[in-house]
Amino acid sequence: MLAAQSDEMRTKGDALIRQADRLLCEIWNERMWADGEPIDPSPKVDQALNGGFSWLEIECSRCQTKREVNLAELPHVETTCIHDLATRLRCQRCAKGGKRPRATLLQLAIGRRHTAEVP
Repeated sequence: MLAAQSDEMRTKGDALIRQADRLLCEIWNERMWADGEPIDPSPKVDQALNGGFSWLEIECSRCQTKREVNLAELPHVETTCIHDLATRLRCQRCAKGGKRPRATLLQLAIGRRHTAEVP
């Protein structure tokens, strides 16, 4: 009986954590839209994934090409914050021309919006 109660409480707790992570991502998106720049602190990659936000919309600071990055496919440690990804993400289109501009972070997203390949 106690094991069943423990499982039930753990399930409820996991659902609350997912909801908290989702709200954290939504708040960060709203702050990004209002301020127009990467906000520190930001959710961690694992929090975004747990909250259902598996995509990060970015824009090349040079050519303004918009793309999405699948957060689940990025190599990261548990403590990697979303705003720290701006220094790691580069535009492949500009790289072909010998340029390596940084990406501008736009927002976290639940699904893909653009069909272009991810840098």
